[in-house]
Amino acid sequence: MRNSFAIALAIANLIVGTAALVGCGKPVPSPVTAPTPPSVQFIDVTAKAGIDFTHFNGARGSKFMPETMGSGCAFIDYDKDGRLDILLVNGTTFSRDEIRAAPTMHLYRNLDGVHFKDVTVEVGLNVSMYGMGVAVGDFDNDGFDDIYITGVGSSKLFHNIVGKDGSRRFEDITKSAGVESPGWATSATWIDYDRDGKLDLFVCHYVKWSEKTDQYFSIDSVHKSYSTPQQYEGESCRLYHNDGNGKFTDVSKKSGIFNPKCKALGVSICDFDQDGWPDLIVANDTVANFLFHNEGNGTFKEVAIETGIGIAETGKAKAGMGIDIADEMHSGHESIVISNFAGEQLTLFRWVEGGQYLDTAARSGIGNASQLYLGFGVLFLDYDGDGWSDILVANGHIQEDALNRQTGVRYKEPSLLFRNLGAGRYSEVTGTVGKALGTESVGRGAAWGDFDNDGHPDILITSNAGGVRLLKNVNNTGNHWLRIELQGKKSNRNGIGARVRVKNGTEMQTAIVRGSCSYLSSSDRRLLFGLGSATTIDTIEIQWPGGDVQTINGAACDHTIHITEPR
Repeated sequence: MRNSFAIALAIANLIVGTAALVGCGKPVPSPVTAPTPPSVQFIDVTAKAGIDFTHFNGARGSKFMPETMGSGCAFIDYDKDGRLDILLVNGTTFSRDEIRAAPTMHLYRNLDGVHFKDVTVEVGLNVSMYGMGVAVGDFDNDGFDDIYITGVGSSKLFHNIVGKDGSRRFEDITKSAGVESPGWATSATWIDYDRDGKLDLFVCHYVKWSEKTDQYFSIDSVHKSYSTPQQYEGESCRLYHNDGNGKFTDVSKKSGIFNPKCKALGVSICDFDQDGWPDLIVANDTVANFLFHNEGNGTFKEVAIETGIGIAETGKAKAGMGIDIADEMHSGHESIVISNFAGEQLTLFRWVEGGQYLDTAARSGIGNASQLYLGFGVLFLDYDGDGWSDILVANGHIQEDALNRQTGVRYKEPSLLFRNLGAGRYSEVTGTVGKALGTESVGRGAAWGDFDNDGHPDILITSNAGGVRLLKNVNNTGNHWLRIELQGKKSNRNGIGARVRVKNGTEMQTAIVRGSCSYLSSSDRRLLFGLGSATTIDTIEIQWPGGDVQTINGAACDHTIHITEPR
């Protein structure tokens, strides 16, 4: 989570950014709110919704590295009532600390698309752990989503079951399932990598850290500061094969995933060569990113450097945090956005002929605009429904005294929203969508989900040692939309890994079904396509993970289509 280039020039994490930041004495200005009501506004409805949550990072002056990381969030319909609920991951105390009531994660049930109820205790999730990320997926294909929570020390798998009173609740089956994944786990994703119809589990790991191995760092030999990832050895990601019957097998080495040079914080599934086998893109911090190509025989080959996404054009690795993919160019190929440390700018890899990727952040308009921000959660989402994927970034520094160092970087920072103008260009429009999105915070996790089912993507943003914000999308553009929800039969029930193409005239939008993305978070798995002024769709094509291709001719707008895979 540090800029390795800056550390090489200065001293560890007390210098933020690259040489481009030197001499910048003024803090970055907050986005200016538009003087007239815009066509799209994000309204903070956290309090109105009944969500009362404060993240706990366990900070007690020890300057332990995990204190800077924050936790993620997820939209999940755990009770299958058609409304998205909200899960918020939490930290806890370290072993030598004492606190009256140990913090836990929180699950808020969506009651009516407006109000939420805290059901943490009644569903059995009042579990204290130093949580980091969350992955949502139905690993046993019973129709109800299960939850995997990553953490420092160990992770946990919660099986969604029926309680004695007939309501849904969660049972900790981590040990019996064999997915404890000891060490420091960060993001995770469900993926059916062998296409056997059962969801497997990929878990990112960061560095080899514990209270006992904590490294002391100080610029003045007196006051301890947070250590950097360079001070620790990396920790390999893990891949767990779903054997069925609630059992998993660690196939990290057998599959070719094992790599101890890993310092992973973000992950997304993809299919970059469109061969029908799901691949994995991993954002690493201060070491080269990974692109695991699925060889189709149960193994992966790491090809990040040769495809152009491993390191920056400078020849150095950036401090990758969050990651997401989308067909933001309507080219039929997914682009990759990665958030980085202050001074490094966002990364936007676009596919070019020959299967290579080029970083186009500077020419796209998101590079310079993100120069002074430390990004974590990052998302592609079509916030205005015009049919083009926009970019949201949740920002926040790791040093409370960042502003005092005359770097131009705040500790609390506003989020950034970039509107896709088409033709490969973006415009920073944070100030045009109301004040809520530009509120400064120590932003970390970010997810999108249509919690009120009005066809417009809402936003959930977490803050390190701070509150969470639920931002409702109030869209007055008149643009139309189409939501597609898949149910696999031969494929995994979630349809994770399916590629969906929506065609209208000469325009085609493409999306891959998945949930985990951003930083430590999981978004709405249902696919939401903005249609602009179009009121109908010509063709919907689904390439199922099992290999079959299904085509649906004609569809009306402004509603949800449920599509079941043919047996």
